[in-house]
Amino acid sequence: MSNYKLRFRQIHLDFHTSPHIPGIGEKFDKKQWQEALQVGHVNSITTFSKCHHGWSYHPTNVGKIHPNLNFDLLRAQFDASKEIGVNVPIYLSAGVDSVAGYEHPEWRELSYEGAYAGWCGPIHQAGFMSMCFNSPYLPYLCDQIREAVRLFPDGDGIFLDIIFQGDCCCTYCLDYMEKNGLDADKPEHRAKCSQHGLNQYYIETTKACKCDNPNYPIFHNSGHVTKGNRDILKHFSHLELESLPTGGWGYDHFPMSANYVQNLGLDFLGMTGKFHTTWGEFGGFKHPNALKYECAAMLAYGSKCSVGDQLHPSGEADMTTYKLIGEAYADVEAKEAWCDNVTGVADIGVLSSEAEFKSSHAETGASRVLLEGHFLFNLLDRECDFAPYKLMILPDGVLVDDVLKAKVDAYLAGGGKLLLTGASGLKADGSGFAFDTGADWFGESEFSPDFVQFADKVAPSFIQSPLVMYRKSQRIKVTDGENLGTICDPYFNRTWKHFCSHQHAPSAGPTEFASGVSKGNITYLAHPVFTIYYAMGAVAYKEYAVNVINSILGCSATVKTNMPSTARVSIKEQPEENRYILHLLYANTISRGATGGMHTTATDERMVSVEVIEELLPLHDVKVDVCLPKEIKKITLEPQGIELPIKIENGRISIEQEKLVCHQMVVLHY
Repeated sequence: MSNYKLRFRQIHLDFHTSPHIPGIGEKFDKKQWQEALQVGHVNSITTFSKCHHGWSYHPTNVGKIHPNLNFDLLRAQFDASKEIGVNVPIYLSAGVDSVAGYEHPEWRELSYEGAYAGWCGPIHQAGFMSMCFNSPYLPYLCDQIREAVRLFPDGDGIFLDIIFQGDCCCTYCLDYMEKNGLDADKPEHRAKCSQHGLNQYYIETTKACKCDNPNYPIFHNSGHVTKGNRDILKHFSHLELESLPTGGWGYDHFPMSANYVQNLGLDFLGMTGKFHTTWGEFGGFKHPNALKYECAAMLAYGSKCSVGDQLHPSGEADMTTYKLIGEAYADVEAKEAWCDNVTGVADIGVLSSEAEFKSSHAETGASRVLLEGHFLFNLLDRECDFAPYKLMILPDGVLVDDVLKAKVDAYLAGGGKLLLTGASGLKADGSGFAFDTGADWFGESEFSPDFVQFADKVAPSFIQSPLVMYRKSQRIKVTDGENLGTICDPYFNRTWKHFCSHQHAPSAGPTEFASGVSKGNITYLAHPVFTIYYAMGAVAYKEYAVNVINSILGCSATVKTNMPSTARVSIKEQPEENRYILHLLYANTISRGATGGMHTTATDERMVSVEVIEELLPLHDVKVDVCLPKEIKKITLEPQGIELPIKIENGRISIEQEKLVCHQMVVLHY
């Protein structure tokens, strides 16, 4: 595994530039470029060798230099950056290349229906061309990579973008399928062909990047780190988590990604953007307070920081952008000493639904419950060690085969606790529970929705009546466990033959089936509560799940706080410095803008609902209790350097803050 270390304050500088724009780079000025980076407190900037359009921004013997560029722009940017101590990774578009696509249409991805694939549809629609990695495009791309590496042997890595191989049926893919006994009419066979192309891509491009230096850093960007897909990590020196909150990812996406990748042994950064929306936006700016919060969140979850920008075709850096970024990066620079070489502290492990059954809905719902409930957690795949966690959650649909059962049994034997929801915990063959839950299983309910009359210990604070549950439950009858509630069926499912009111029929009263059961170290809930919360977002569902988790953890939870659900809490440890860092985060987000596509075909208006941070409102009278395994000798607020008294109540350290604005690090020295 790579031991490559990233810098904290990075820029990812997009430069996808049309051949119809004149004067490329003509306003580049070394001093102005350097001033922008210094104003922005930047110490690494990713610049372009080749863009999505397919143009190179330096002289090339492989590709084609942009037709309206008459000097080596990349060299000018590179040298100007290095002169002031700024690292320069080099970007090449891998998966899309319109120059190569025009010259070699036979290298383009071709769908099963016979249409060219890519970010375009009808001939009049703008968009880039997707290239097939099973075609001669791959060696062409590798030649471009080798050229860039050899032109810049002192570069700080290669960033390869749009790593995707679709369901391609070009002649090269058809030939591969024919030679390997695959039937192009079968989707699963086309998927095998696509996987072969991806495998070859990773092998060959990584080899090209390291042609002269085996330690040359490399990152392959797919816009998402797929949970459970560890085989490709040997091709990465580090990870970059693309997560633009205002670009469609939202503010919960990054913590979830970070809470998975921190277990993978690679240094990583979070990548947001300075844009109000997303990539490709010129003249768009998010509020400086949003960027401050986003960078603070990256630090809180153990990440380095990267902000996406887009350079004007003239080559002139936009000073508004770098002043905006500088406000956030000045804070990052002041906090770096407490954020490097950290490991996470977590009570709960959530087995990834994406890794288990290719759907992220359950783990997203679980993560939102845990973030809003201020629990410390990690997202895990099967290869992770379960032992460090006080509680393991298998969310909603994790069927248990022999391998997983053996791992969970060993975890339970070591004193671990288990929460199962929905179909999770059922045997893979569908014959019943894989564990002794204290209940018998009678299959899936025929009703949707149904209702729950909760037991008092898990009931939402404001619910006394049966609560509607918008997904089917599993039918269970409690044997020797503790009953957590009763299922109430509706009069009937809604059909054309019989329906009631606008949505669904009301409860017809209690049944003999339970909504949940607890026995020993295992708790089971009959509904897929996390998927329901993901889909519906009702506070009652979150409170139900939080109450269940609190009933399991009891006083063993590492953190307890009075902060609102929109606040975030994390703890990192710096073993080399003998200290824990408690991160307290808060910003109020609001959804603004109309709902609709980024581009409408009728009026070309931009309609998009964006989660926005504007004001950083203070939280008052914040209280946090922590219980840590090591004796704490001193507590300080950093980077202010203010020492706090150590207050111990009921065996827990009590910390109080009169006012919290955006982000505060509380350092507990041991």
